[in-house]
Amino acid sequence: MLCRALILTAIAMPLRADDTDDFLKADNWQGLEQYWKLDAAKKSITGRTEKDPKFNTFFCSVKQYGDFELSFKVRIVKGVGNSGVQIRSALVDKEKFVVAGPQCDMGQQYWGSLYGEKVGGMMQASNAAMVKKSVKPGDWNDYSIVASGDHVTIKVNGDTMVDSDFKTLPNKKPMAKSGIIALQLHAGPPMTVEFTEIAFKKK
Repeated sequence: MLCRALILTAIAMPLRADDTDDFLKADNWQGLEQYWKLDAAKKSITGRTEKDPKFNTFFCSVKQYGDFELSFKVRIVKGVGNSGVQIRSALVDKEKFVVAGPQCDMGQQYWGSLYGEKVGGMMQASNAAMVKKSVKPGDWNDYSIVASGDHVTIKVNGDTMVDSDFKTLPNKKPMAKSGIIALQLHAGPPMTVEFTEIAFKKK
């Protein structure tokens, strides 16, 4: 009887929705076309610069998101450059696709940190020893982000880098309840960043 009850309970409970296909629709993304390639079928996004753009530029979702879970594999080719995923952010320059807000960082010692892009700087730095232990420079790394209310959790290769509440930004303004998600190409030397096995769920 117990086994039958467990089976019936499992059937009755709806499976959690997966919003990846909607998230990765081509019409949900905008950016400087010469830098970005979206392959929704492969659940991948690639950003590449062949020369210094002279500014940080982003591939931006059109839709805004509040609470969500996002996971993917990411590789910064040859470890050159810096990237990141903006959450609950705002597009502040529609010509250059410049974004302001919290960034889940990747690159150098910043892997897994939460950085305030154009809102005052570092929000919470990841532990340097943990970064050295966990990150595979120039290789594929598992990365996950969970935003729930004021709480943000960032994990790299299963290790927790950030797991805290953030009610305000470094500039003392409130953290937005929702905003765009955006992927970064950093100013500086030519670089390539690859995101694959992207999975997204709204909470």
